[in-house]
Amino acid sequence: MSSKVGIVPAAGLVTKEAPLATKKGKHQITIGIPRERSTSEKRVVLTPESIGLLTNNGLTVLVETGAGLAAKFTDQHFSDAGAKIVYSAKEALEAELVLKIDPPSLEEIEDMSMGSCLISALQLARQSSDFIHKLNEKKITALAFEFLEDKVGGMPVVRAMSEIAGSTVMLIAAEYLSSVNDGKGLILGGVTGVPPTQVVIIGAGTVAEYAARTALGLGANIKIFDNHIYKLRRIKQLLGQQVHTSTIDNFNLNQALSEADVVIGALRAEKGRNKIVVTEEMVANMIHGSIIIDVGIDQGGCIETARPTTHENPTYLKHGIIHYAVPNIASRVAHTGSYSLSNIFTPIILQMAEVGSAEEMVFNYRWFLKGVYTYRGSLTNAYLARKFNIPHKELQLLLAARY
Repeated sequence: MSSKVGIVPAAGLVTKEAPLATKKGKHQITIGIPRERSTSEKRVVLTPESIGLLTNNGLTVLVETGAGLAAKFTDQHFSDAGAKIVYSAKEALEAELVLKIDPPSLEEIEDMSMGSCLISALQLARQSSDFIHKLNEKKITALAFEFLEDKVGGMPVVRAMSEIAGSTVMLIAAEYLSSVNDGKGLILGGVTGVPPTQVVIIGAGTVAEYAARTALGLGANIKIFDNHIYKLRRIKQLLGQQVHTSTIDNFNLNQALSEADVVIGALRAEKGRNKIVVTEEMVANMIHGSIIIDVGIDQGGCIETARPTTHENPTYLKHGIIHYAVPNIASRVAHTGSYSLSNIFTPIILQMAEVGSAEEMVFNYRWFLKGVYTYRGSLTNAYLARKFNIPHKELQLLLAARY
């Protein structure tokens, strides 16, 4: 029986004894989890419980000290689960598989091992061609959270983070409608004898579904806009109520916005960047003190006056309207967000260990391949190629050349 883990000042945290034997067929993959440098990002990709499962299956997990503190996971939690605590980002970044939330900086990419694998968000609106060139220079196979699909064609990370963002976004709206934050002094919802709050939701996907559930539960009056009739029909069925729905046209949308207290931009880009559907003129016609929250700002957003903000400075005024456009809303509830991400990536990493490497995952699983945007020195995403004017190669052709 191993002795109790403690903190040793000279040597750092003592990792629990590794199991003597691993399951047959598992490969020794080393996973690095560096601490997020952005003060706005508080999540971590793997929880201690997941790390315990991975280490029990023979994988090595390197966690940079302090990586989980903002999500309320201590180094001791990770060490007790079997992770090795490292005391520099470089040690974690040199791992065979690097897991991050934010995309790495150019300096962090420089510290990564040649030919390694990166799984992180891409956050397209923030990227430049230098980022792609640096990944290709290091021959890194990079996967984006936003592109990754599951075995049935769903987008698990997008879905999970959208559920969290949708549930959280109405709570944010309630904060900024209050008099404490110099808002309109409204309660989000309604009380007897007082007209309900008017909420406009642009988009009819997962964010819209969870935002609508919260708004309806509080008693608000909602209007949902989307150009896909099947999405509008589906969201009505999911909500189980007759709610106002409409396709996006300038007249009806402008009318709804002019009466709105809260506007939620919940459109996700289908191919690349979102289209702007709310113009600056529409925003200027809104009631002063109303709030706009553009959830899709990480892909450019759908509201012309929205620009990315941070958790430290989340809002600004434009035409008398409060704008909130933080790209990583799920980071407001970092503990919950970390568990959601961990639930998705733990089985993927175990499957990677079964086949031997991230490269083998690309070759063997089409759903995994969908997340890849750089592969061993080549850009493989056509939209990124057009955006940054960089030549790209079709991943299917690269894979065919292997055989």
